[in-house]
Amino acid sequence: MPQELLIAIIAGLGGMFGWGFADFFAKKTISSIGDTLSLAWAGVFGTVVFLLAAAYQLLWGSGALAIPQDLAVWLGLAFFGALQAGVYLFAYKGFGKGQISLLAPVFASFSGIVALISILFLGEPVTAPHIMALVVIFGGVMLMSIDLNAFRGRVDLVHVPGLKEVLIATLLAALWTVLWDQFVSGQDWLAYALYMFAFMTIAVFVMAKVQGVLRGISSRNVWIFVALIGISETVAYLAISLGYSATSFTSIVTLISGAFSLPTIILARIFLEERPTRVQTLGSMFIIAGIAALSLL
Repeated sequence: MPQELLIAIIAGLGGMFGWGFADFFAKKTISSIGDTLSLAWAGVFGTVVFLLAAAYQLLWGSGALAIPQDLAVWLGLAFFGALQAGVYLFAYKGFGKGQISLLAPVFASFSGIVALISILFLGEPVTAPHIMALVVIFGGVMLMSIDLNAFRGRVDLVHVPGLKEVLIATLLAALWTVLWDQFVSGQDWLAYALYMFAFMTIAVFVMAKVQGVLRGISSRNVWIFVALIGISETVAYLAISLGYSATSFTSIVTLISGAFSLPTIILARIFLEERPTRVQTLGSMFIIAGIAALSLL
């Protein structure tokens, strides 16, 4: 297997497991302190982990950490942080209004949008077997997001509560991913991810302040889960930033990392005794098969 493809697959898996674990731990905090506050304090822990990673690179790694000298680069990093915060804001707002079983497949489609744009318009060097494997993975992602019970009976798909917000979140997520891939390509991925994540955390704190929900956390157990969310998010952003910076396989990194519901469902099955549906199980098999196929190409 070419080294660049291997890096892309590993980066995608890092994003998948990072965001998957973060979503699982979020189940433990959102009901207690809400989504915005969970994201804000998780961002603090994530930023600390980023700083530790940067310190490791300075002391025992390459010995350098890029500090942009161009104001336009700093404005770009601030833009990406604020944009990603906006993705979370619209997605959570939409999920809070409507049925997640109807809205989750819409949001999950952002990875397919990014892959399509990258392959058709950005000249990503993928072969026909690559595309077939990616289609299988995307099919698995969509199957894992769909709850067929939600479609029983008459459903007005045009006026689904929260659909507008989730559509906005989906388009913003696709925009963020495509632009971040271009922005971080060939750059110091660790430094850029650190700065972007710090700006995102600041933006979320501003959201929490505006919403009037900014406060501390009294429960020790909630603090632990918030810290785990931050650590998991950091792993995800480090992984995808490495993949986008060091490889040209944008679609592979995006679609594999977009399968983050797979580890969430597995963890829920193990620790919360939540049984996945047959459709979700089939989707899991598609994702695993697609990733395995990519590793053999």
